[in-house]
Amino acid sequence: MAEQQFIVSNYSQNVNSGSVSWQSPSNIALVKYWGKYGEQLPMNASVSFTLNNCNTKTTLSFQKKYTKRFNFEVFLEGQREESFEPKIQKFFERVAVYLPFLQDYHFKIETVNSFPHSSGIASSASGMSALALCLMDLERQLQPEITEAYFLQKASFLARLGSGSACRSINGPIIVWGEHANIENSSNLFGTEYPYHVHENFSNYQDTILLVDKGEKQVSSTVGHNLMIGHPFADQRFLQANNNLLKLKPVFKNGDISEFIKIVESEALSLHAMMMTSMPYFILMKPNTLEIINRIWQFRKKTNSSVCFTLDAGANVHVLYPEKEKETILQFIKNELSQFCKNGEFIVDEVGFGAKKI
Repeated sequence: MAEQQFIVSNYSQNVNSGSVSWQSPSNIALVKYWGKYGEQLPMNASVSFTLNNCNTKTTLSFQKKYTKRFNFEVFLEGQREESFEPKIQKFFERVAVYLPFLQDYHFKIETVNSFPHSSGIASSASGMSALALCLMDLERQLQPEITEAYFLQKASFLARLGSGSACRSINGPIIVWGEHANIENSSNLFGTEYPYHVHENFSNYQDTILLVDKGEKQVSSTVGHNLMIGHPFADQRFLQANNNLLKLKPVFKNGDISEFIKIVESEALSLHAMMMTSMPYFILMKPNTLEIINRIWQFRKKTNSSVCFTLDAGANVHVLYPEKEKETILQFIKNELSQFCKNGEFIVDEVGFGAKKI
């Protein structure tokens, strides 16, 4: 099994205490993953833009102890957040075989998001990837000879065990996750950088996130993924996603933005169609989500703009467009779309290149 490469038998160094800090971005899937099996493995391949401004900063402080059990506390925005601790406990249990030092330390996990938590901007992706990188930073202190490639690959592998999409947040700008027959080196175990030429039309692509709803989603992504088990359209959806990823290969190569728009918007609507046709069914879009989508369509038809939208598992709208249209699209957002955002708020973001140590 490929997972075996990430199991460490012993460490060459001893570290008693310290702290490490990493900043990791969110990502926005262009081809969506919805439905998983086994231990956080995807039912279809996905591809994403790594973001830049939407990120999580995590500091992991550690102190050696001598009782063998998981011991940690979590702080969000400076406040103890005990409600997060069961998720971290589950994550630690999953990754303990790959990080045998976990029960040897007391950990203090301090995390700050640059965007609203649990509002459909994949805070679990940036949060779990930042934590995975901090843990790998400690492992590198215990085993200094590990390579940079191994460090990043194992960080992605561990992040996936905390939140599936988190494995796509380690690197950038375009990351594939999930085995696909036509994508070299693609893997279910971790995210991999898109390995082919990408046209300059997609360099520094822009993503302005319209905050339609800043509250916590009424149905979590974990519940939503589980509802794909036995879903009447699941098999067709998995096939559609893999085919759409295949269709994106020539698009990325030749810079055909009109075809890019068709694939990306279809993927967003297909994702939410799966939610609306599961049992029990649910709707994460809000009336203002639909109003924004319609206005984007109207604007594109009227101006021949290359603006388009995508959605994650929430009500917020990601407005995607080439950098050369930034001034025009931001004016359009301010003039027409911001009125449909909670308190008029939106986040101006762009494609980034992954996590960094801070």
